[in-house]
Amino acid sequence: MSDLDQLTQSLARNLKHWRGERKFTLDALAARSGVSRGMIIQIEQARTNPSVGTTVKLADALGVSITTLLDYEQGAQVRIVPPDQAVRMWSTSNGSYTTLLIGSESGGPLEMWAWRLMPGDQSASDPHPDGTTELLHVTAGVLTLVVDGESCTVPAGTSATFEANVPHAYRNDGEEAAEMTMAVSVPPVR
Repeated sequence: MSDLDQLTQSLARNLKHWRGERKFTLDALAARSGVSRGMIIQIEQARTNPSVGTTVKLADALGVSITTLLDYEQGAQVRIVPPDQAVRMWSTSNGSYTTLLIGSESGGPLEMWAWRLMPGDQSASDPHPDGTTELLHVTAGVLTLVVDGESCTVPAGTSATFEANVPHAYRNDGEEAAEMTMAVSVPPVR
């Protein structure tokens, strides 16, 4: 079974589990997430591999991290995730990518990401639930961070944080790769 097939199976199993855990009907999860009922059915039946945006919407609506939806083993006091088990969530033919490094459910979902954006590439995100915070540290190049339509330049060595309940995007307007580490904290489902 390929990595993509394993990822699809894990997502199907865990989406069904967490929807049941939250006692959400298909219609309730669709309404909370903005993902169609039909798409949720296809995901739960492992008949499709949804986009990163769709996966984020479902995780946010369930109040769990993407890591939890992708089936990382949890329970030990220290959890080690080797590099070959980090999950590549998005990539472009230019060499841009995001990698989910690790996540935790303690106190609400918390995720750590590694990003690389090649010159001219960008990644946009829909608003996350109220109370979601993103923290990032640029380690190479210059990142253009766009939050609710306002652009900020974040050069290497600089950190930024913002409330992510508004549309936001990460863009590389420079001529060299921009790299960052990002943490996302999502409030627990109420």
